[in-house]
Amino acid sequence: MERRQLGNTDMQLSMLGFGGAEIGFEGASVSTVERLLDSALDAGLNMIDTAECYKGSEELIGQAVGHRRKDYYLFTKCGHASGFAIPDWDPDLLAQSIDRSLKRLKTDYIDLIQLHSCSEELLKQGDVIEVLQRAREAGKARYIGYSGDREAALYAIRCGAFDTLQTSVNIADQEAIELTIPEAVQRGMGVIAKRPLANVAWRTGEKPVSAYHEPYWERLQRLRYDFLQGDLEQSVEIALRFTLSIPGVSTAIVGTANPNRWVQNAELAGKGVLPEAQLQAIRSRWRETASGQDWRGQG
Repeated sequence: MERRQLGNTDMQLSMLGFGGAEIGFEGASVSTVERLLDSALDAGLNMIDTAECYKGSEELIGQAVGHRRKDYYLFTKCGHASGFAIPDWDPDLLAQSIDRSLKRLKTDYIDLIQLHSCSEELLKQGDVIEVLQRAREAGKARYIGYSGDREAALYAIRCGAFDTLQTSVNIADQEAIELTIPEAVQRGMGVIAKRPLANVAWRTGEKPVSAYHEPYWERLQRLRYDFLQGDLEQSVEIALRFTLSIPGVSTAIVGTANPNRWVQNAELAGKGVLPEAQLQAIRSRWRETASGQDWRGQG
């Protein structure tokens, strides 16, 4: 699998990373996660991304592939209490959350600790950033990053404290392509694309039940991309390759609890970036349709 440089870090990442949300929220078994991650690592995956609030995700990853720690870069996030009797974003919470993540993931260091969708107001206070900086100084993390969108992401870029930006980029969510990614790249930050498949909100042809998926469904009804009207796998391929075609994107995080799905997605991504004409057609359709709409990046 193609590997790309993550900004000014020393990490060359597989262009697809594994996202740990689904295995946590869907209650996957350890044996399922073992099969899923072992096959993905064997196929060329070298980055796993999770978070403190993805239910049992960190524990599952630690149990499933903790013994293969040298085979992958490990990213997680902090910010939500998720079991601690401390308010979200409290500096003490962040410090305790990082230590808990290390135990859950069965490791003594994490390659990238990310603030998880922290507001611009809290970023400006500075103490939440200082917790991550201290974790880096203590050797608990090698790099620190910000995961989020919109103006908060722009502030995170401009404050100069972070090594990476994780932000939403997909066929239904393109604000970051102009608002944040170019400046992040200019400043040497690595860019990680989340939600690269727009939650496959068009999958069933019916409005999703989940409020998390609904905004993308509504946008896609307006965008009416022709490639979404045909074969599902082909539409997924185009959507994934679109995200990976955006200049500056180092890797795209794809989550699944299906042991076969990650390898299938890797094969689709392996077809490379989209032809320039197709890429620009999708971008033009977005600009025309999103003009005048409040289609901001989705956290």
